[in-house]
Amino acid sequence: MHFAPDTEADLAFLVDLGNTDPGASRSGTDELPDPASLTALLSAHSYTGRFDRDRPELDSVLAARTHLRRVWALSRDEMVDEVNAMLATAEAVPQLITHDGLDWHIHATSPEAPLAQRILVEAAMALSDVIRSNETDRLRVCEADDCTGLLVDLSRNASKRFCSVRCSNRVNMIAFRERAASA
Repeated sequence: MHFAPDTEADLAFLVDLGNTDPGASRSGTDELPDPASLTALLSAHSYTGRFDRDRPELDSVLAARTHLRRVWALSRDEMVDEVNAMLATAEAVPQLITHDGLDWHIHATSPEAPLAQRILVEAAMALSDVIRSNETDRLRVCEADDCTGLLVDLSRNASKRFCSVRCSNRVNMIAFRERAASA
C-alpha cells in the first residue's frame, strides 16, 4: 500500500510519537520526558515551524499523543468523527506548500501555530487519506501481549503484526518454546 509521501511521513511520525508512550516504548518509560527529547524527535522527522521548546509545549504534545493513540485504534466511522473534530477545532485551511527542498505537500495550519495543534492537524490530514483509501485496518496496535506499540502496515499483503522485530522475535520464541514443551 502506498500513500502520498507526506502522508507516509506523517504516519511514520505518528507511530514514533505514539511509541514514546510508557506502555509502548522500548524502555518502558516515557521517552518524551523533557523538551530536549521532543526536539530530537521533531528533528529526526524534519518537522518545521514554530518550536517553543518549553514545558507547556511538551505538555500539550503529550496530551496530543494520548489523543492520537486513542484515535489510532478507532473504527473507520469513529475515526472520521475525530478527524473532522481535529480539523474543525484548528480551523484548518489546507494549502499546497513547498519548502526546505521538499516537493509540494499539504499544510493546513500556519507554521506559527502551536506545535500540538500542527501535530493534530497533520495527523488529521494523514488519517483522512487513510480513511478515504479505506485502509484504516492498516493502522494497528502491536499483537504482542505485553506491548501497546503502534504500527502502520504499508506491506503489499497487509500482514505486519508487530511494532518491531524485537516484539516479533519475542512472540515467535515464546511460541517455539511452547511447541517444544508440548512435544
